[in-house]
Amino acid sequence: MLLQAEREQVVEYGKAMIERGLTVGTFGNLSVYNEKENLFAISPSGMDYFKTEPADVVVMTPDGEKVDGDRKPSSEVDMHRIFYQKRPGIRSVVHTHSRFATTLACLGLGIPPLHYLIAYAGREVPCTPYVQFGTYELAQCALDTMGESYACLLGNHGLLACGGNISYTMDVAEQIEFCAELCYRARAVGEPKLLKDDEIGVVLESFKSYRQK
Repeated sequence: MLLQAEREQVVEYGKAMIERGLTVGTFGNLSVYNEKENLFAISPSGMDYFKTEPADVVVMTPDGEKVDGDRKPSSEVDMHRIFYQKRPGIRSVVHTHSRFATTLACLGLGIPPLHYLIAYAGREVPCTPYVQFGTYELAQCALDTMGESYACLLGNHGLLACGGNISYTMDVAEQIEFCAELCYRARAVGEPKLLKDDEIGVVLESFKSYRQK
């Protein structure tokens, strides 16, 4: 099976998205890129994550050509492939509808540096304007808004995360959802005290050696 390992990861982490409360039903999507083959495996459109098998996962080129799999790929395929085309080092993309991140996205609010774990994504998590789902325009908007960071909110939609492997990308999605909840709760009481740019810079540097190799 073409890209078997990557397809198995899509199945495994698709279930994890549900188990970690990062999305509901068949919504959200994820992909894993194989740089050597210049192909990526992406979740199929509208399938129950717990009924998805590796053979259901679709294999695509970064140019959008389907090369293996009988299923229809996620409607957000453009939002995955654009990162593999234009962000060197990105090998996984995860899109969730996690509740607090989506709540802030529906308010048009990004997440400021109110907690050091924001550094999983960068110095802050910006929010895009609303753009119709499943379009190349949304993909380009997400890429532009995220810049060199690893997450952004999609206006009136959800959360997008990326990273060098699927494990890290899922961590980004989970930690940014945690920060989104903190932001929501803090703003319900008052204005959160934000970390300074140099304080976040120290955390960004320390995170380079935080995870196991």
